[in-house]
Amino acid sequence: MSHSGHANVSARADVDTMVISNTGRVRQLGADQFAIVRLDGEVVEGDITPENMEIVSMHTRVYQTRGDIGAIIHTHSPAVTGFALASRPLPCRYEALLRFGQAEDVPVVPWAPRGTAESVEGIVRTLQSHPLTSAVILANHGLLAFGVRPMDAAHLVEALEEAARAELEATELGGAVDFPEGALDAVRAGIRRAL
Repeated sequence: MSHSGHANVSARADVDTMVISNTGRVRQLGADQFAIVRLDGEVVEGDITPENMEIVSMHTRVYQTRGDIGAIIHTHSPAVTGFALASRPLPCRYEALLRFGQAEDVPVVPWAPRGTAESVEGIVRTLQSHPLTSAVILANHGLLAFGVRPMDAAHLVEALEEAARAELEATELGGAVDFPEGALDAVRAGIRRAL
């Protein structure tokens, strides 16, 4: 994630509720650093710090928009945040992204102040126009990554950071090259054979 550990995480608890970190730091989280929140935004157990109340709607609206998402990680991992500052999509050219379900370029959500309705609606619109994406880049801010389970989202965050760093390093060698046609299907076939 980020060197500072600045991030927030959530997981769907059931159809109507999520568990969310109640602070902006995720290093060494303890059980007392989570709250249970309904998807309408009502905190039903625990407390959330004021700076984290801003991001509750970001998480709840993602769950409302995409029923396949069971966990969300928001972080400011350095290389991906470079793409956010440049407001550039992260190309899908790194095989690990295919394996973790990100088979398209990671789209960019236009900037809006954190926690505002404009920011959250931008995320929703981006998810609606990219229904297969497992992550979005928040312009001038950071990353939102999704998974069925929390560890799926965590593994994707790692792969996205590796992909962003490799993409930047490939620039020194003349630029990264796209996958050949059919790459995703080949990776999926390989995974099925290994099961």
